[in-house]
Amino acid sequence: MNRPTYRTSQATPDNRGAVPASSIISARGVFKTFGTGAQAVTAVDGVDLDIAQGEFLAITGRSGSGKTTLLNLLAGLDQPSSGGIVFEGRNLAEFSEAQLVDLRRTRIGFVFQSFGLIPLLSAFENVELPLHIGGSGWRERRQKAAEALDLVGLGSRTGHRPYELSGGEQQRVAIARALVTGPAVLFADEPTGELDSVTGITIASILRDIARDRGVTVITATHDLALAGMCTRRMEMADGAFVQKDEE
Repeated sequence: MNRPTYRTSQATPDNRGAVPASSIISARGVFKTFGTGAQAVTAVDGVDLDIAQGEFLAITGRSGSGKTTLLNLLAGLDQPSSGGIVFEGRNLAEFSEAQLVDLRRTRIGFVFQSFGLIPLLSAFENVELPLHIGGSGWRERRQKAAEALDLVGLGSRTGHRPYELSGGEQQRVAIARALVTGPAVLFADEPTGELDSVTGITIASILRDIARDRGVTVITATHDLALAGMCTRRMEMADGAFVQKDEE
């Protein structure tokens, strides 16, 4: 399968400072405004951010603070109104739509609050689906899906459909699906939002281990203080901007 060729531009997305070489994602002066004129709402307000390879970063804040909008911008799901974002040394503004699609399929994984599993497919079939869409052969899909499910502790539940699984198990399937393509970055938007506190800690531990043991960069938007407490860094947003940086 032929992959689009990415253009490699200078790492600095604008004139607000160079991007550190160790950063897998960097944002400079990022704004996102919805609407125009008197109806305009600024969801992200001049964010600067550098995220290191293998970091486990929590972005916290109240509903409407801009967390999910920022995640969408960092993942290339949306474009900033101004400012720039660099992913693995490449300016996302220079990517074509086909290149962005390929980036999201191969270098980025997504986990959402609502799990997003297909009800008629088994856990195994849900996990292998991204590989099937990407054109991988049956043997490769079988091996990688089994490895991903083993990683999240569901090797014995591969044939179960979502309605036969608990909420925590469904979220583990969703994490396995996000990891099966071998992404460099995993974005998790409120991954414990629909889970009880005990199950939430299990999911948070899995995400922590993925970052620590596998070197995957994990970026989560969350209200869950237990999840945020397991992260290597926590940054709080309010009104579209960072108001607190708690680095460990």
